[in-house]
Amino acid sequence: MPLDPFFSGSGLDRADLLRADEATLADLAARSDARELLWNGALPRLDDHGRLGWGPIQSPELFLGLAPDGSPRFSAVGSGAFDYRAQFGALSILDRAEAATCAAALSLAQWHRRHRFCANCGQPSRLVRGGWSRRCQACSAEHFPRVDPVVIMLAEHDGRLLLGRQPQYPPGRYSALAGFVEVGENIEAAVAREFHEEAGITVRDVRYLASQPWPFPSSLMIGCWAEAIDDRLTIDTTELDDARWFSREEVASALAGEPDAAFLPPPPFAIARTLLEWWLDA
Repeated sequence: MPLDPFFSGSGLDRADLLRADEATLADLAARSDARELLWNGALPRLDDHGRLGWGPIQSPELFLGLAPDGSPRFSAVGSGAFDYRAQFGALSILDRAEAATCAAALSLAQWHRRHRFCANCGQPSRLVRGGWSRRCQACSAEHFPRVDPVVIMLAEHDGRLLLGRQPQYPPGRYSALAGFVEVGENIEAAVAREFHEEAGITVRDVRYLASQPWPFPSSLMIGCWAEAIDDRLTIDTTELDDARWFSREEVASALAGEPDAAFLPPPPFAIARTLLEWWLDA
C-alpha cells in the first residue's frame, strides 16, 4: 500500500487556470460564498475538532483554491514570525483532511512575509497570480515560492534500524536522520552523503518511499530507505546528540507508546513516524 504521510494529499482544488486573471480573482472574492482563512498569530486558526477556521472576506491576498462545494477560499498574508516548535501542540489536533490546505496556506504566507523585495535588483515586488508568485515593480522579474528538498531516511543493517536525536528534541526522542539536498546532487547521493556525514556509515540500494510537504517553513521531505554495509558508527556531534541501532521489537514498543520503550518516537504528523510504521510492517 502507498504511504500516506500527514500534510500530503490534494487539499483544495488549486484552480491554477484562474490565478492569472486579476478580474476573475476579484469576482471570486466578491462572491457570497467566498471565505477567508482565519489566523491565530502566525498559525491558521483551528477549532476544537482541529478543523480550519474560515470567515468573511477581508483581505483576500492569497487565492488558495476552490472547496469541494465550489466556494472560493482565500487568505491574508499576515505578519509575524513563526516558531513551529512552540506550535506542535496545536498541530497534534489538526484534522488530517485539513492538513494539505493548512500546509499550503502556511508555506505560502510565510514565503510572502520573507520575500517582499526582488532578489534580482533589490526593489519592492508585488504579489501576483493570486499570491502564487511575486513580480518586481522595477525590473519585472517574477519570483515563485521556493520549496527546499530534504532527504529523510532510514538505514537498516541486520534487521536493526538507525535512528538519531538532535539537540532540540524532547528527552528520549529518536528519529530518522535528515538533511537538505545540495545543488548538483540527486536524492540517492544526498542520502548516502548525509548518512556518511552524520553517522559515518556507508549505504547502498537507496529506495524512495514517500514524500511530505513540510511547511516549516517550506520543505519537501523525501522519505527513503537504504541498506548499511556495516553498523560501525562515527557520530557527528555538531549535528546529532546521539545515534543508535534499534531492533524491531524496540521500534514496535516505542510506536505502541509503552512506558518502558527504548525511545520516544517522532510525532504522528512527522513523516519520520510514517517511515517507522512502514518499516515495522514491511
